[in-house]
Amino acid sequence: MPQHVPAPVGESTAGSAQPAPPTGQPDAVPPEPARRLPGAPRPRTLLTWLPLLLAAALWISSLPHIGFRSMGEYGLLDRLPVTYYLSLLLLTAGFLVSLRRAGTAPWWPASYCAGLLMALKGVPAVLYDSERYPWASKHDAVIDHLLANGELRPDEGLSGNMSAYDQWPGFFTLNGGLVRAFGADSAAAYLNWAPVVLGLLMMPVLLLIYRTFSEDRRLVWTAVWIFQLANWVGQDYLAPQGLGFLLHLAVLAVVVRHFVRPGSAGQLRSRACLDPAAAAVPPPTGVRQRAVCAVVLVPVIVAVNAVHQLTPVMLCVTLLALCLTRRYRNLGLLAVAGAIMLAWDLTMGRPLFMETLGTLRDSLGELTQNSRAGYAGQLTGAGPELAGRASILMVLAVAALAGAALLLRRRLAHSALPLLLASVAPVPLFVVNDYGGEMLFRVYLFALPGAAFFAAAALVPAVGGTGAHRVRPSVRRAGAVALPVTLAALLAGFMPAYYGKERMNYTPPAETALVTRAIDRAPEGALILATTGSFPKALHRYDRLEHWFFAEQELPENTEMLKDPAGYLSTRLPPGTTAYVILTRTQDIYTAGEGLLPPGGFASLTRDLAASPLFHVVERTGHGVVLRYDSP
Repeated sequence: MPQHVPAPVGESTAGSAQPAPPTGQPDAVPPEPARRLPGAPRPRTLLTWLPLLLAAALWISSLPHIGFRSMGEYGLLDRLPVTYYLSLLLLTAGFLVSLRRAGTAPWWPASYCAGLLMALKGVPAVLYDSERYPWASKHDAVIDHLLANGELRPDEGLSGNMSAYDQWPGFFTLNGGLVRAFGADSAAAYLNWAPVVLGLLMMPVLLLIYRTFSEDRRLVWTAVWIFQLANWVGQDYLAPQGLGFLLHLAVLAVVVRHFVRPGSAGQLRSRACLDPAAAAVPPPTGVRQRAVCAVVLVPVIVAVNAVHQLTPVMLCVTLLALCLTRRYRNLGLLAVAGAIMLAWDLTMGRPLFMETLGTLRDSLGELTQNSRAGYAGQLTGAGPELAGRASILMVLAVAALAGAALLLRRRLAHSALPLLLASVAPVPLFVVNDYGGEMLFRVYLFALPGAAFFAAAALVPAVGGTGAHRVRPSVRRAGAVALPVTLAALLAGFMPAYYGKERMNYTPPAETALVTRAIDRAPEGALILATTGSFPKALHRYDRLEHWFFAEQELPENTEMLKDPAGYLSTRLPPGTTAYVILTRTQDIYTAGEGLLPPGGFASLTRDLAASPLFHVVERTGHGVVLRYDSP
């Protein structure tokens, strides 16, 4: 006879779905579930999208109240209304809520990341009536030159950094095509939107890189969020570096996902070293597949070389660092990247490449000099000094968080070792060159993707795991507090680091018009003098005029120059030279903020030159003065 098998708990023998009532008790009547009105959003969904909507409304309402035309010592910081800062806090709170659904609804953290990017860097794009960053106008000048002449001439022998633009013309060729395609007058029509557009393009590339090393979507989106907060360095404006960095990340994403050597995955698993949040090691690829991927990457690597002179070096040192791991020991791809870089440097970029080789003897090994920021490296004024301190604190904070992750999550650090090596690889370039006072910023930029990932790993505890890998509840509670506090602190650091010196980044249109008139007035072959090149239209007609920015040197030399500025300039100008001196409000702010001239130095310089019989005032407005030098 078959034995009677009792029904499972919660099921009756008659097949009813109702649970059997307990013995000796009346039938339990289940409580009626709370009714939800048709079409009403679930509470969790409401908390996810409502902060985004409210933040957008607050941000838009704050725009008319931003006094960007009357900035003082603190740049935009004290010109942004309370509603603007509230929108940033709402975005942060909504992002933290969206992380709970990152695994099932990734479009919510993606929307918040895009919203943060727009909120942080979209204000100049929407409001400014001129180009942000006066020195960005020189890129507009190169594009105008390309459109007017139909070509760039790398062998023209241009002076200064303008020669690099003709020898690495890919960025300007692309933008020339965009200007023609959209029927714009110049690239200035969309120049201020570059940080937003490049940031949006970087998001999916960063996702591909981060998801290679972690399956925890909370960690991945937090890393993207931290990358945006820590990217205060300002290298994402309309410039070759921004595009070159995007292409560099694209190559890195393909390499870490599709260039895994056979045998490396098994080695990692056999050591049982994977963090519970770490992604499964990408499947190994055969020689043929890696060869196909290398062929696909060749046009991208060529584009990197056509766009920027430093990024190919960063790419090669990154690929070299990846070769230190068994997973990505692809010497063939490194050889291809190195050969393309060398071929470009010896052909299109030969003039500047040979000039750089000649300066290596003086710069090689000068760590202190190569790591300086700018020309003087001494910011002055309340806003610039605050921006400088905030920048240092941001670097230290990201580095400390990344270092904490290396100690606390060693298994994840081991599985993501290639990303760590890719971030550390650019650091030795401090030994080689100062890159015009910008090597510090470039090294930080290229190290930031990996640093942001490990900083996020320190804030987002691992989920799951068993035995020794299980995360203690106390650790989770600490992470629940540390994450919002740290994100708010990074947000507080980003604002002065990015907008504290904004007074020198915005130029009134009237000043731009003054400079344009002065340069158009100069005959071909004339010399344009200014204290610095950081003013609008400084290199307008750069292919027909010479330029000398005579205060871009160390402060002691400029202090000596201010004793007799007319004599200093006249003794250094060849006889018969036709020269125009352009001194503007933006130059005054920049030379003071960057410490190129002592307090009051610019006003003294302007007054002495205007009083000298060697210099005659051509035009004077409230935004500056133009003088003509008459050679004795």
